[in-house]
Amino acid sequence: MRVVFAGTPAVALPSLQALVASGHEVVAVVTRPDSPRGRSKRPMPSEVAAWASEAGIPVLKPAHPRDEDFAAELTALAPDACAVVAYGALIPQRVLDIPAYGWVNLHFSLLPRWRGAAPVQRAIMAGDDVTGATTFLLVPELDAGPVFGTVELALTGTETAGEVLATLATDGATLLLDTIDRLADVDPIPQLTTGPDGSSLLTPAPKIAVDEARLDWTTDAVTLDRIVRGCSPEPMAWTTLRTPDASADGLGERFKIALGRVSDAADLRPGQVRSEKRRVLVGTGTTALELIRVQPQGKKEMAGADWARGLRGADVRFA
Repeated sequence: MRVVFAGTPAVALPSLQALVASGHEVVAVVTRPDSPRGRSKRPMPSEVAAWASEAGIPVLKPAHPRDEDFAAELTALAPDACAVVAYGALIPQRVLDIPAYGWVNLHFSLLPRWRGAAPVQRAIMAGDDVTGATTFLLVPELDAGPVFGTVELALTGTETAGEVLATLATDGATLLLDTIDRLADVDPIPQLTTGPDGSSLLTPAPKIAVDEARLDWTTDAVTLDRIVRGCSPEPMAWTTLRTPDASADGLGERFKIALGRVSDAADLRPGQVRSEKRRVLVGTGTTALELIRVQPQGKKEMAGADWARGLRGADVRFA
């Protein structure tokens, strides 16, 4: 098939690479416009755009897929199908109608659970036992199209969102390629949105807001651990660090936590920090949370124990 691939971040690369290595002809790549990155804030191409350019594949960067020029370019390419992985913009119906077999989207959840921009993060934060990836026919409504296939992934309760996304990016690439291979011979099945008892099976997965990533130390340790893992590597869970010389306004330095672990220590007050020989603990509403990887304000990510050694016995707490 003649395929146009739409995607933007690195998590979309395994799917693009699988399609390029297959017998299908990837005639172009569609990605979001260059955006400011790094300390210089210079506009830089997306990971998908950079890889496609190196591979000699034409790259389209419409400001929005509703643009008339983009619709004309896509029509001229005459694709049989368009494959989508984390593109980052909704496709209007008139553009969805251009390829003969439509747009096939790879989404990192088991639809209809976790429709939206942060399905893996939400699954981890909710404590799901299983997640996965779904291929479905794209429609104007967000993640609502009929399903071609799924692949499941069991969760152990220790993974970060980054680790799960990396696994699903690879497993999902195989699923997407299999879907494109069978596209002319298979009909997608409508999503089952209501349970046997009439309850809704739909769950939204909006982007993680900054306030959602803030840790409330009066909460139980298991919930806090899920927030930390669900927000890793981004936006990263955070709290505020209070030291004896903190300003009188009551505000402390923002302190990020990349990885934690529920401990059995139960003698710390919420937010109280204790540095031990080989670990650093923070009190919660239940047992303490051990800090495995942290990022103090203005510094690089480091081991929690290394950060704690630099405290030199100072009385600090999180709020």
